Amino acid sequence: MNCSIISSFHGKTIALILGLLTLTACQSTPTQVEMRNLSSLPRTISVSGKGEINIPTTMTQVRLGVEVQGKTAQEVQKEVAVRSQAVVDLLKSRQVDKLETTGISLNPNYTYKDGKQTINGYSGTNTVSFRIETEKSGTLLDDTIKAGATRIDGISFVASDEAIAQAQQNAIAQASNDAKKKAEAALTALNLKSKEVIGVSINGANPPQPLPYAAPTEQAIKTDSLNANTPVVGGEQKVEQSVTLQIRY
Repeated sequence: MNCSIISSFHGKTIALILGLLTLTACQSTPTQVEMRNLSSLPRTISVSGKGEINIPTTMTQVRLGVEVQGKTAQEVQKEVAVRSQAVVDLLKSRQVDKLETTGISLNPNYTYKDGKQTINGYSGTNTVSFRIETEKSGTLLDDTIKAGATRIDGISFVASDEAIAQAQQNAIAQASNDAKKKAEAALTALNLKSKEVIGVSINGANPPQPLPYAAPTEQAIKTDSLNANTPVVGGEQKVEQSVTLQIRY
C-alpha cells in the first residue's frame, strides 16, 4: 500500500478519536453557568416532630334516660314526659354542661300467636346527655335514678374544653422543638449548619377521644339506688400534635 495513503488514514483516525474524547469531556463536565445555577438553588431539609401531652379527665360525659312500659300510647307518653321533666329539672338545678336531648321514642310491643301479630302494649324512652365535674358525677347519677331515670346508656371521661385547648398549644410547642432537634442532629452529622426556618406546617390531629366507662346494668342501677353513692373515678387523656419544619441550610 502507498505510504502516503497509510499516513493519511492514521491521521484521520487519530483526529476522530481526539474529537470524540473532547466531546465526551464537554458533556460530562458542567459548565460554569450550570454550576452557578446549581449553587443558587435553595438547600432545604424537611423534618416532622411530635408532641404528646397527658391531661386529667376532670369531666364526666353521661347519657341516661327514662324508659316506660304501658298498655296505651297515651299512658306511656305521659309517664315518660313526667319522669323526663323531673330528671331534666334536677340536671338544670345542678348546673350541668352541654345538656341536650339525644333521643325520643314511642313504639308498640307485639305478641305473636298462631301466625298473627297483636299489639299488647307500648314502650317509650327519652334520653339526654350532659357533662359534669367527675367528682360530682357519682352523687348526681344516684339522684337522677331517684328522680325517675331508669337507664344509663353511657359514661365517658373527658378533659374540659379549656384544658384541651391549652394542651394543644403545649403539644404544638413540644412538636416544634422535637422537629428542630431532629433537623439539627441530621445537619450536624453531615457537617452542615441550619440557617433559617422557611416553612411551618401544623398537621391536623384528631380531637382527643373520651375515655369510655362501662355503663351499669339495669339491675345494678336498682341495687346502687339503695346503697351508698356510686364511686366514679376519671383518668388521663392524651392530646397529640404534629409539626413539620422546612429549614434552609
